[in-house]
Amino acid sequence: LKVSELDQHIKQITTTNTNSMTWQQVVGGISGALSVGLGAYGAHGMMGRAENFKTSFETGVRYQMVHSALLVATPAICGSNIRAANIAGLCFTTGILLFSGSCCAVGLFEDRSYGKLAPYGGFSFIGGWLALALLSRGKVKPH
Repeated sequence: LKVSELDQHIKQITTTNTNSMTWQQVVGGISGALSVGLGAYGAHGMMGRAENFKTSFETGVRYQMVHSALLVATPAICGSNIRAANIAGLCFTTGILLFSGSCCAVGLFEDRSYGKLAPYGGFSFIGGWLALALLSRGKVKPH
């Protein structure tokens, strides 16, 4: 293959909308499954803990579940705009790791110092929502 042929092939692969799974769907599905397990642990394994730490844990799990579902839906929302799907997906993934991870760590270890990364995760969630709203605008075909 010549370089120009390789470039054409890569462009075709990255712009073709196929029915195959995207990384957002895989990561979102795994994260969603993990959030169900963490939620079950929070409901049963955190008995006897201080209420504020249980609340922090539950908040982390709730945000993880919501944004995992959104992460799975991101490619469908963005349609053929792969750039928008990648940016939004990266923001949602970062938010899940930083915000939800911090909140869950605070609840598990009963130590507020583990929550220092939560604001950065919150800003990542906001960035993901803005990416969906602004970057995919006008790119989705009406059905």
